[in-house]
Amino acid sequence: MTTTAPRAPVLAAQSAGPGLDDVIAAETRLSHVDGQAGQLVIAGYPLSAIADWRFEDVLALLWTDFLAEPMTAGDIGEALGRARVTAFELLEPMLPLLRDLTSVEALRLLLSSLPDQARTPHCILAAAAVPVFSAGIIRQSQGLACVPPDPQRGQAEDFLYMLRNEMPTRDKVRALDTYLVTVSDHGLNASTFTARVIASTKAGLLSSVVGALCALKGPLHGGAPGPVLDMLDAIGTADRIDGWLQDCLARGERLMGFGHRIYRVRDPRADVLKAALAGLQDGSGRIAFAGQVEQAALALLKEKKPLRPLQTNVEFYTALVLEAVGFPRESFTNVFAAGRMAGWTAHVLEQEQTGRLIRPQSRYVGPMPDHSR
Repeated sequence: MTTTAPRAPVLAAQSAGPGLDDVIAAETRLSHVDGQAGQLVIAGYPLSAIADWRFEDVLALLWTDFLAEPMTAGDIGEALGRARVTAFELLEPMLPLLRDLTSVEALRLLLSSLPDQARTPHCILAAAAVPVFSAGIIRQSQGLACVPPDPQRGQAEDFLYMLRNEMPTRDKVRALDTYLVTVSDHGLNASTFTARVIASTKAGLLSSVVGALCALKGPLHGGAPGPVLDMLDAIGTADRIDGWLQDCLARGERLMGFGHRIYRVRDPRADVLKAALAGLQDGSGRIAFAGQVEQAALALLKEKKPLRPLQTNVEFYTALVLEAVGFPRESFTNVFAAGRMAGWTAHVLEQEQTGRLIRPQSRYVGPMPDHSR
């Protein structure tokens, strides 16, 4: 006769869901996401209030309580410029190792090469390195020489200069700054939580942000903006919009750039990026076409899924902004990391202040030993 081992006893405490939804795992002063109201607060400011800031400004805001010595946005800008030069010196010897890697794999390798004993504060080195590495990865993939940074430029301007080897327009710099600020932090998302867990072991900031990038690499987190452009390419022309979208839903597929795990209403970051996009020239008609797709998609989703709120999310306009300022779609996750590095580094610094190892419990549901035999 077959006997079944007894199961583990049911714990009195209620178990968290498989995605840890609604579990409070940290207290933070860095950002707050209100999915019901569609609001994102960054260190006390609604996103709409800081959307026209430079990236250096938001770094000063997020790092202000954690640096050994106070630094203004100007101080941080100067330090980032020097650190970009340092990162470029590290990049060149590594280039032969990147040829067979994807963009995000190459960035992972390069970030892992940053020295733990660097003289530059690690938060500054990490934030400065991602634009240098990302631009270098893109240019190598295009068979072009890497462009050295100019420490006198702002982070967004220098990022675009290293990308194209030409001075970017003011509108493109402003749009990229807005993007970097918009994605700088977003609550305890998967990559930020990963960074805090690693930081809690005292592994150090650089190890923590490398782990965060590995989490961001996953298609359920940071790898989604590129497919928005794939969708627009597949639709092709305005007369195909309705039919293509209906066929997509009929096949049970999702429309890229719509719906969000947290937001029950429109993602506030989408509105900020849509406004940034309006300031860019659209000679190809791509932006206007995307607006038609968005309107048709929202109407169709409301009709087909009336009980499920599916609004435009940050991915939709991220794809359009990054394409418009000159980034190839395979680099989008790396550019996302360039902005989110602000939040990752701040959360690591905040976590290190607690001195407490993050060690949650699991609920065992497997068989127990049978001691009756």
